[in-house]
Amino acid sequence: MSLAPGTRLGPYEILAPIGAGGMGEVYRATDPRMGRDVAIKISAERFSDRFSREVHAVAALNHPNVCHLYDVGPDYLVMELIEGPTLAQRIKQGAVPLDEALKIAQQIADALEAAHEKGIVHRDLKPGNIKIKPDGTVKVLDFGLAKAIGAPVAASPEASPTISMAATEAGVILGTAAYMSPEQARGKAVDSRADIWAFGVVLYEMLSGQKLFQGDDLSETLASVIKEEPKLERVPAKVQRLLRSCLEKDLKRRLQAIGDWRLLLEDGAPLARVSTTTLPWIAAAAVLAVALGVALWAPWRAEKPVDRPLVRLDVDLGADVSLPIPVSSGNDVVISPDGTRLVYVSGKPTQLFIRRLDQPKATELPGTQGAEYPFFSPDGQWVGFVAGNKLNKISVEGGAVVPLGDTGNFAGASWGEDGSIVVSDAVGKGLLRIPAGGGPPETVEGLANGELALGAPQILPGGKAILLSAAPKLDVDKYTIEVLTLADRHRKIVARGGASPRYLATPGGAGYLIYGNKATLFAIPFDLGKLETRGTAVPVLDDVAYNAMVGSGQFDLSWAPSGHGTLVYRRASSGSASAMMTLEWVDPSGKKEPLRAKPGAYEGPSLSPDGKRVALTVTERGSTDIWVYDQQRDAMTRLTFGGGFYYYPNWSPDGQYVVFMSMGKGIFQARADGASQPQALIESKGNLYTGPFTPDGKRLAFEDPGAGNPQIWTVPLEEQGGQLKAGKPEPFLKSGFTDYAGPFSPDGRWLAYVSNESGKFEVYVRAFPPPSSAPGGKWQISNGGGTSVTWSRNGHDLVYRSGADFMAVSYSVKGDTFVAEKPHVWIAKIARPDWDLAPDGKRVLVVSPVESAEAPKPEHEVVFLENFLDELRRKVPVGK
Repeated sequence: MSLAPGTRLGPYEILAPIGAGGMGEVYRATDPRMGRDVAIKISAERFSDRFSREVHAVAALNHPNVCHLYDVGPDYLVMELIEGPTLAQRIKQGAVPLDEALKIAQQIADALEAAHEKGIVHRDLKPGNIKIKPDGTVKVLDFGLAKAIGAPVAASPEASPTISMAATEAGVILGTAAYMSPEQARGKAVDSRADIWAFGVVLYEMLSGQKLFQGDDLSETLASVIKEEPKLERVPAKVQRLLRSCLEKDLKRRLQAIGDWRLLLEDGAPLARVSTTTLPWIAAAAVLAVALGVALWAPWRAEKPVDRPLVRLDVDLGADVSLPIPVSSGNDVVISPDGTRLVYVSGKPTQLFIRRLDQPKATELPGTQGAEYPFFSPDGQWVGFVAGNKLNKISVEGGAVVPLGDTGNFAGASWGEDGSIVVSDAVGKGLLRIPAGGGPPETVEGLANGELALGAPQILPGGKAILLSAAPKLDVDKYTIEVLTLADRHRKIVARGGASPRYLATPGGAGYLIYGNKATLFAIPFDLGKLETRGTAVPVLDDVAYNAMVGSGQFDLSWAPSGHGTLVYRRASSGSASAMMTLEWVDPSGKKEPLRAKPGAYEGPSLSPDGKRVALTVTERGSTDIWVYDQQRDAMTRLTFGGGFYYYPNWSPDGQYVVFMSMGKGIFQARADGASQPQALIESKGNLYTGPFTPDGKRLAFEDPGAGNPQIWTVPLEEQGGQLKAGKPEPFLKSGFTDYAGPFSPDGRWLAYVSNESGKFEVYVRAFPPPSSAPGGKWQISNGGGTSVTWSRNGHDLVYRSGADFMAVSYSVKGDTFVAEKPHVWIAKIARPDWDLAPDGKRVLVVSPVESAEAPKPEHEVVFLENFLDELRRKVPVGK
């Protein structure tokens, strides 16, 4: 959000906007303490501790050719205000004369030398980051974004260029790409020699007035950097030897110290001709256009197999993207089989977005609100997804959502060449096949005794067998990866201790089994004809995000026409935070107070009526159970003891019982003090989602997905022999939409609930029980989306979540009419999916990632590994 003149930012007063920089908006400001004007660069996100430490190290640079860094705020940098044009603006006026160019080069080199001596690499040197003051002094900018030099290491996310897929102007991206060194463009380790390369590129551009490496799009520009030998005929002979040394693609032959640049200047030296023969693997740049998501070349084809280097790039999907924490059994980001499109889940509530990788922006797929688990059809023309316990599809071009069938506990799907879809119904029916045109599913393979799930199915080429992961318990080390042959329904174990198995074919007919175990991705040769592995599994990646509870990995593979393969994945930093959480109070001022210091894999907190205990789901050692935390004793009491999936605890009004969902078994109950074994309250082979009690404890609400959208039911209760007994369930509301039960009002007259009947989830209120004379009476409470609603127990307020905000709505009752006032933000920017309202209505209890007490930062980066199959051939040879 832009800052108006006069705005205070710490001690600084904003005067006027200057423009946009590499990290965000740039403003002219005044520092009243020092009596000087400064430039302030504001980031869209708060700085990490690591970034701040590195920037403070950069601030120690005190050199006349380095833009001085004065101060570091939580999300802004304060630096020297430099008047005058950038070198890029100077070059636009034409080539710089040799003498003038060498004077500028001298000052750039001096700045780099000072930085390199202190262990700082710029990594983004370009004309736009160089300013020329009116007196001719050169200032190199943006050292505040540099990384500290370390010993050269294997490629890592920190060494990979981050390519923005959200840039509004292609030149923003091309400007950086044109100055990247080959090792930087290919995701290799970066040291001071990357700056030396960029120095050579900048000097060439000054002398010639033209970019040395250029193309119509990002992929052509990077291809030029990687494959082309510089043609230096346009520049004076005096600098040609220097430029050749700076622009050596071989790091060992490149100029090693920028301070030696003048030693390579010479007069009248002849230009040695260099070969411009293209290395055979360089055509990978054509496919790289897909990985970078900027331009789409025609597929490169070769008559003989070629071995291409792995290209790794961190790709920024855009600051407006918010990928969910990996808590599902499916992928949040998927790539089409031909590698031309990316589909991802973003937002709260979730929505599907699609981007052709040759287009500048993603587009929203209409009608996909609440969507999860996207996957592509084999031809890449359709996207399947789950929303409201229904399997749907939508064209990649948009249009109407087409319902395909119902699904329970989705744990992956695979789209066959014949149009049918095999779906995993975990903790339920096993593997199901939904016909190509939709309709009732048929069972492909049921669960064996003791099995919790058959997950992540993949129909293997030829359609005669399915690859799957079998889970006897929630422990990925106990999983088996199996092949199910459809002709005889025979299952064969091909690997142990892995999740999310995928088969990747090779052009020669051999292939690989890829699977994950926590953050590590393994590969092993796989014989498709014999349906068996060969040799030993080899780890190929160790930073893949995964679901900490079920072990599923966040990665996807495309089969590009080139046959070199692209792997897209989220980094483990995205997934690890989901495992360890803390419980904390948050009040309307944003003040946070820990409730339980010990971290754990906590979900779904539910406060007891007196607020002294918390029922919640805890995952540990492969078991997902209901526990009760006593705040006064700082003690945990376990109510369930493994052997299933237990979620959504709710308290009886007297605090004596906790009811909860048992996946695939119905609704269970337990004494809150742990004095009895859990007992079934409502038995069901499907999933019944536990709702709240009426204030008198005589009725319980719940949701039943049934054969379609979740619908709200209630069931009468009575206490007999120290446990609850349920009567006959009754429907509360029948609709064609997805409805989720909220709590009953303190006086028991109203039920709040969430429904998507308007096209997006909003909060509604209905009378309870619904009057037979006017069953249609309802009141919409939210006006901008709403989820997970509750009532204040001691006041006339409703509280619900809308995106990252907690909203409050005051209400009154006039006869049989419910009157709600306008919603307002009560607690801002607390993006926690799991919460409950304190009994006094003054604060909320939230589940927070252990890493930070702040709101989790939105995730919007993915990693592209281009030529992944070539990398597998090197690391995991198929052999004979």
